[in-house]
Amino acid sequence: MTDGKAVAEQPRPQAFKAIGFMIVSFPLRLVQFVLIVTLASVGVTTVIIWVGIPILLLATQLTRWFGDLERAWVRKALGTPLPPVERAQAEGGWMRRWFAQLTDPTTWRDLGYLMLAFPLGVLEFAIGLVAVILLPIAIWVVPSIGWLHGQLAMSLLGPPKAQRLAAKASRLQASRARGVDAAEAERRRIERDLHDGAQQRLVSVAMSLGRAKAKLNGDPAAVRELIDEAHTDAKLAVSELRDLARGIYPAVLADRGLDAALSAQAAKAPIHVDVEVNVEPRPPAAVETTAYFIVGETLTNIAKHSGATEAGVRVWRSGETVVVEVTDNGHGGAQMRPGGGLAGLADRAATIDGVISVVSPPGGPTVIRADLPCTW
Repeated sequence: MTDGKAVAEQPRPQAFKAIGFMIVSFPLRLVQFVLIVTLASVGVTTVIIWVGIPILLLATQLTRWFGDLERAWVRKALGTPLPPVERAQAEGGWMRRWFAQLTDPTTWRDLGYLMLAFPLGVLEFAIGLVAVILLPIAIWVVPSIGWLHGQLAMSLLGPPKAQRLAAKASRLQASRARGVDAAEAERRRIERDLHDGAQQRLVSVAMSLGRAKAKLNGDPAAVRELIDEAHTDAKLAVSELRDLARGIYPAVLADRGLDAALSAQAAKAPIHVDVEVNVEPRPPAAVETTAYFIVGETLTNIAKHSGATEAGVRVWRSGETVVVEVTDNGHGGAQMRPGGGLAGLADRAATIDGVISVVSPPGGPTVIRADLPCTW
C-alpha cells in the first residue's frame, strides 16, 4: 500500500534538474497533446459508424500509458514521490475492460494532467531557456516552478485523497502497534534491571543491617564490618538506580540538548567517534530522546559487531525533520532482521512516525540513517 507520508512530502528540486525537466519535457508534452487530442476528436466524430470505437480505445490506452510515463519522469527529474497507481481491473471482453478504464477516476486524472501539462510546458520551456542564460532565474525562480509542477503532479497523478488517507491511517496504526511493542520491551527491561540490580543490592543492605542489629550488643567489630558492607551495597544501589534513570531519560539531554548528550556518548565509546550536531531550533523532547537512544544503541552495536575503528555521528534538521546519520568503517553486511538490533531501532523510531534506513555493503562502510519528524 502507498506510504501516506511519502505521498505528503514534496521536496524542492535542484535548479539544474528542474531546468533539464522544463526543456526536455516540451517535445514529450507536444507529442502527447497532439496524439490524444487528435485521436479523441477523430474517435468521437466517427463513433457513429463504429470506426471511432477502436480509435477511442487507443486514445484511452495512450492516456493511461502517458500518465504512467509522466509519473516516472516527474519522479526521476523533480524527485516527486509519486507511487505507482492502483488501476481498476476488469475481466471479460475488450468492451468490458474499456468500460472499466473509462469509469476509473485515475484515467480521467491522467487526462486532466496531460491537458494541463502542454500549455504549462510551453511556459516552462521558455523559462528553462531563459534560466540557461540568466543565473538569478536559475537559482531563485526555476526550483519554485519545479516545486509547483511537482505539487500539480501530486494532486492529479498521485493516489486519490481517500486512498492517501487510508494509507496514512494504516501506516499510523502499524506505527502505533510497533510503538506499543517498543514501550512494552522497555518496561520489561526496566523491570529486569530493577530486579537483577538495585533490588538485589537493597535486599543485601537489609540483610546486612539485620545481621548487624542481631550482633549489636555482642560483637562490635562484626557490626562495623556488616555496616560497611551495607554502606557499600547502598552506594552501589544508588549508582545502579542513577544509571537506570539515565537510561530512561538522561539529565544532560534535558539540560543541554542533543549536542552535549551525543558528545558524552561518543566520549564513552571504545572507538573514536566524530560528532556533528545542528538541529536549531531545538526539536521536541520525544525527538531528542529517540535520536539519543538510536545513536547510543547504534554505537553499542558498532563496537560489538562491526569491527570498526572509527565512526561518525551527524545530526541535522531538514525542515520539520531531524535526520540522524551514523557511519562506521567496519566490515559491513548489517541487515534489518526481525527481532534484531536494527529492527529494535526501527521500532523505536516508529513510535514518533520515524523511519530507519540501512546501507551496509559487504566490506563497508555502513550508514544507518533515521528520519524523525518533529510533527506527527
